[in-house]
Amino acid sequence: MSTISSEYVSPSTLTRKSIFVIDDHPVVRDGYARLITNQADMELAGETGDAAQAIEMIGKAKPDLVLLDLSLKSGNGLELCKEINTKFPDVKVLVVSMHDETLYAERVLRAGADGYVNKAEATRKLIEAVREVLGGKYYLSPRMRERMLTRAIGVDGFEDHSPIDRLSDRELEVFEQIGSGMTTREIAANLGLSPKTIESYRENLKAKLNLANSTELTRHAVHWVLERSGT
Repeated sequence: MSTISSEYVSPSTLTRKSIFVIDDHPVVRDGYARLITNQADMELAGETGDAAQAIEMIGKAKPDLVLLDLSLKSGNGLELCKEINTKFPDVKVLVVSMHDETLYAERVLRAGADGYVNKAEATRKLIEAVREVLGGKYYLSPRMRERMLTRAIGVDGFEDHSPIDRLSDRELEVFEQIGSGMTTREIAANLGLSPKTIESYRENLKAKLNLANSTELTRHAVHWVLERSGT
């Protein structure tokens, strides 16, 4: 009589995918770290809240995937995404942010990211997104995929981009900071640019948004920021 043997596969023999976390809130990073280490097929490669340190740390850690927040106190997440994509083309990037998906999802994909998840989503959605991206797929919410597909095939009646959508990544960044009450010099210092360069961006914004003067630009930017924050 033959016997059937079953081989036990220990979780330790699994090939774990390494995840690096970039978020400037320590509590959020801790939450992601616990979530990742609770997965049998994942491990934490490292974490930081500093955009300036991120590139060096990613180079040393060599993760399979980076979880990246767009809002970083020490830098711009969108620009960091572009830099990661340029320097580490084999590293997947999944953006996790509170920013409006309809405004930022396409931007992060153009910047080299492999997906976008809103922070308001349940943790199971985040893990689902991580696994899809690690599997070589792009991840967007069903709503955003439908929106992009509808636009791509030119369905009649679909609303075109708003003027805000037509801003460059840097113009949008300056616009947001104007709306947050920052002065030209403060924006320049925050972005590492000259005040003269910021003034040029302000002129571009007025032209693209069809605004007559700086007062209208500030009013429009403040209203937009408050509207996005639900205030």
